[in-house]
Amino acid sequence: MREGLADVPTRDDWLLEKLSSWSQVGTDPFLITSTEFERLSRVLNAGGLRLVTLERNLVDSVWNNRPPQVSEPLIPLDIKYSGKRASEKIADLRKELIEKKASAIVITGLDEIAWLFNLRGSDIRNTPVFFAYAIVSDSEIILFTNPDRINDTIRNHFRSEGIEVTVREYDDILAGVKELVETRGNVIISTSCSHAFYAQIPADQRIQLYSLVATKRAVKNSVEGEGMRRAHVRDGAALVRYLHWLEENVDSGNITELSGASQLREFRSMQKDFVGLSFTAISAFGSNAAIVHYSPTEETDTLITRDNIYLIDSGGQYRDGTTDVTRSVHMGEPTAFQKEAFTRVLKGFLSLGSAVFPPKTSGTFFDAMARRALWDVGLDYGHGTGHGIGSYLGVHEYPPSLVSSTVSPGNVGLQENMFTSNEPGYYEADQFGIRLEDIVQVVKADVRYDFAGRGALTFYANTVAPLQTKLMDLTLMSEHEVNLVNSYHERVLKEVGPLLLEQNANEAHAWLVQQTKAIVKT
Repeated sequence: MREGLADVPTRDDWLLEKLSSWSQVGTDPFLITSTEFERLSRVLNAGGLRLVTLERNLVDSVWNNRPPQVSEPLIPLDIKYSGKRASEKIADLRKELIEKKASAIVITGLDEIAWLFNLRGSDIRNTPVFFAYAIVSDSEIILFTNPDRINDTIRNHFRSEGIEVTVREYDDILAGVKELVETRGNVIISTSCSHAFYAQIPADQRIQLYSLVATKRAVKNSVEGEGMRRAHVRDGAALVRYLHWLEENVDSGNITELSGASQLREFRSMQKDFVGLSFTAISAFGSNAAIVHYSPTEETDTLITRDNIYLIDSGGQYRDGTTDVTRSVHMGEPTAFQKEAFTRVLKGFLSLGSAVFPPKTSGTFFDAMARRALWDVGLDYGHGTGHGIGSYLGVHEYPPSLVSSTVSPGNVGLQENMFTSNEPGYYEADQFGIRLEDIVQVVKADVRYDFAGRGALTFYANTVAPLQTKLMDLTLMSEHEVNLVNSYHERVLKEVGPLLLEQNANEAHAWLVQQTKAIVKT
């Protein structure tokens, strides 16, 4: 069931409706967060039900041919990409322990561990992380993972990073937490940790906070920031080459959503420091694009033609950054409504991208800003407006988050050198879908005043890829919006153009010149 859609019950409502009083609902404590367990427990208790944990997941009990957990080799991340040694990061973390009056912290987020140790992995498709837990105390660093992959390369990496690491088996983690509780004082755990860890630590020793590591990781250092910019220029070249190739070959009648996505991956693979995709591309044509998180399969694969809008949401993993970009194009003649919808999405996209704001402004502010032009005529979209992104890490990373809800404990507001997506959209059911997405960096703004000394911030678009002017209804755009588009296109040509010529993609360069020609409001 697609929770959140009209006429679809929530999980809470479904359980309360289907189960008789005093029924028990089982959970795997490793697969439910502590905060969700507590919330759901309160809801079910009020309805006469009881939430319990199981020692063994019932699915595991009947899954007789389950493949073994992946344990791929680890990849050291050089200081030229990380910008900060693991020893510095752990020293910062230990300062937090002192401030919070804790003796240790248990780290469960895979991306947090990869960032903290300046290691990457390939245990999970498209996300360069590895299966592990970590404990950092005031005197010890313990990494719980498969010891077999801690080879000489990784040991040398730890030495070069200035850290001494004790390595234990992945499954020893609960024993490690128990030892921690018995021998030390207060222990910090994240609000996103599983209930298994929460229950293992007595209440009088437990300090539960939004992840200290995630909060630090979200603010990129200067090396990470520069790497993200470079990666996005190369990624922009790949996307330009793909969109040009698509325009030139769409009439062949044999380009589909899947084959198109495959060709885009090929163009990305030609770029320096490319490692892989950051997620499976949302390559969606016509009515498929109206499904927000559609992903083409052999059964749904659709021919791309000039008869409707094509939406491509994709990204790459590079050693110096992670990308996520969406463009919507029509290679034929768009309808008046399609142009209006695209332009209203564009207006929100430009409004958010050019916003000036004080530090720690909530993401809810930007979410409303991006929807304004759509709301003006009664249109909307059913997803968030932005998510954080990692530096050669997860394509979704929190904080930050640009959503309408304020309930998340991670809604700490935007700070300088955070990176987030800017991705408003519109989806006409069974007809077409539109989304525009850039990755933007929070940077200092040059304005007359500075919010009474608090400082002023704005966004810098890391993504450099053309916006299709054919889909713009200039009558709906202000002079300011036209100038924003022209200024952006000037930068796209300046930054991506030379790289295309360097790659001997001369025809793609000529196409980009046409796509970035200045528009004029008459």
